[in-house]
Amino acid sequence: MTRKLFGTDGVRGQANTWPMTAEMALKLGAAAGRHFRQDGKNGHRVVIGKDTRLSCYMLENALTAGLCSTGMNVLLLGPVPTPAVGFLTRSMRADVGIMISASHNPATDNGIKFFGPDGFKLSDQAEAAIESLIEQGCELAAPLEIGRARRIDDGLGRYVEYAKTTLPKGARLDGLKVVIDCANGAAYKAAPEVLWELGAEVIPVGIAPDGTNINKGVGSTQPRAAAETVVAHGADLGICLDGDADRVLILDEHGQIADGDQIMALLAARWAAEERLNDGTLVATVMSNLGLERFLHGKGLRLERTAVGDRYVVERMRDKGLNLGGEQSGHIVMTDYATTGDGLIAGLQFLLAMAETGQPASALTRQFDPVPQRLRNVRYAAGQTPMEASRVQTAIAEAEARLQGSGRLLIRKSGTEPLVRVMVECEDTALLDEIVTGLVDEIEAAL
Repeated sequence: MTRKLFGTDGVRGQANTWPMTAEMALKLGAAAGRHFRQDGKNGHRVVIGKDTRLSCYMLENALTAGLCSTGMNVLLLGPVPTPAVGFLTRSMRADVGIMISASHNPATDNGIKFFGPDGFKLSDQAEAAIESLIEQGCELAAPLEIGRARRIDDGLGRYVEYAKTTLPKGARLDGLKVVIDCANGAAYKAAPEVLWELGAEVIPVGIAPDGTNINKGVGSTQPRAAAETVVAHGADLGICLDGDADRVLILDEHGQIADGDQIMALLAARWAAEERLNDGTLVATVMSNLGLERFLHGKGLRLERTAVGDRYVVERMRDKGLNLGGEQSGHIVMTDYATTGDGLIAGLQFLLAMAETGQPASALTRQFDPVPQRLRNVRYAAGQTPMEASRVQTAIAEAEARLQGSGRLLIRKSGTEPLVRVMVECEDTALLDEIVTGLVDEIEAAL
């Protein structure tokens, strides 16, 4: 079965525009309810979390109505990070978890992500089955079997307590001054609370959501405000989360940025030294820097690459029994602790490294020298297929020939936005810039 509605990370789009409409959310809820209540029995439950977008109210209510109409009982968590939904789905013995969020996208977008009873994101096959039920139409529950909905007031508190347990018993962050940028998103309460309870001096940024300012000038995609705050307050580091807190960037004491590759390198090296990195292997995507691969090889470790998308990283990790993976963009997946990327828990692991080694953030965020890399995005309109143009195909073939043996080229469509992403790595920066510019020009010309 193929998926038309679901992308690489759930269903996404502009709010109040197909497929992010109340009508579609209602159908999605009903289809998901029917899929997870195939035995026809009562007592099945679903947990729903959301970020701070204005449209979350609309989608939450529509999903709830659809789920209840097919007999599912709905537990509403309110604004919580995406990893909290994965954790609480499993903790509360739910049949399915749903997160309403468009992650790092602007407030005008939204998305719906599904988690199975094990807390992991649904497989492609399960998503295709839900799509099929939408097309066929769902049988509704009998009048006395309609589901119930209730608010869970302590869901956030449960996640806060769990996040602290991922550090060694008795570990504290006393003496560390931490800037935490919550992107005016789902972690605006949880992240500062966890850091404060562990003893850190907390300087919060992006903790005043108003429904329209998520990821706006703050967060992991726009870390400038946090970087300036780190320098202005003389903080030891900054932790930048995105809108649903499943990804993270680290800022050192000078406000310099470390991406997911550097964070994964640090954790892989530490875990390998502690003999807890399963099979001596880290899982990352094709976007991760060649420098990371060389760093790992130098330590006798392996890098497994997957397609872009944290779901594919997690699938490879589960398939091979590996416990550390992630993406350059900041999804850090630690299956010892979480079922999906967790920016807060990854930030805690970095803070633990600082506390145990006594080294500043600037030392820990420079694990390897990255190979020069350029990433350019080209936006296209609905119905356009720039990658199929013969001139673009020719340009790609010529670029690959020029990079043979000296670099990497990756061109792909984004799974969450109407963008063509052009990524090139090469030691020769002049050649690098020339190839990137040429490819972007050809794609734009094809449009």
